[in-house]
Amino acid sequence: MPTTNTNSTALVLPDPADATNAAATGEVVDIRDIKGAVDIPSGNEWVYWLLGALALLTIIGVTAWLVRRHLAKRAGEQAPPPAPPPHVIAWRRLQDALGLIHDAEQFCTEVSLIVRVYLEGRFNLHAPDRTTEEFLFELQSSNRLVNDHKELLREFLGECDMVKFAKAEPPETELRRLHEAASRLVGETQPRLGEGEGGER
Repeated sequence: MPTTNTNSTALVLPDPADATNAAATGEVVDIRDIKGAVDIPSGNEWVYWLLGALALLTIIGVTAWLVRRHLAKRAGEQAPPPAPPPHVIAWRRLQDALGLIHDAEQFCTEVSLIVRVYLEGRFNLHAPDRTTEEFLFELQSSNRLVNDHKELLREFLGECDMVKFAKAEPPETELRRLHEAASRLVGETQPRLGEGEGGER
């Protein structure tokens, strides 16, 4: 019969009956609940804070840009477009005036008014509300037009007045020459590149 080694290490389990007896007698058994997981700081939390701050700043920036764009678009829709400069208006009206060339008096009245309004807008010369004599007298002491343009204007207005007030009946070729004189005056006195309206010559 084999002998039993009594010196070997044995695993001794508690008797379940002892635990039941301890619970019945009110004794406290030293069995503790498992505690929750504990976060161990890694030292890289600042990276997450930085990324969060950058994301927040990006959202704020995009929102501000969208708001400004929307407001600028609304302001652009509400603001009326700027008025075209005097020489552009004069060119358009001179083209339209050719439709009146078969009525000499109406044609000369319109072309003369176009030139007068242009000179007022371009050089701040009070031409529309003055007679030809008054206007030409004031123009003599002004340096806003060169002598060649003053002479061209004197002849042009004089011939237009002959048709308007003396009831002259010039041929169409003469009327077209008056139209060319008006176009030349506007073309040679309109602002050059980099020069604003109302500039001195």
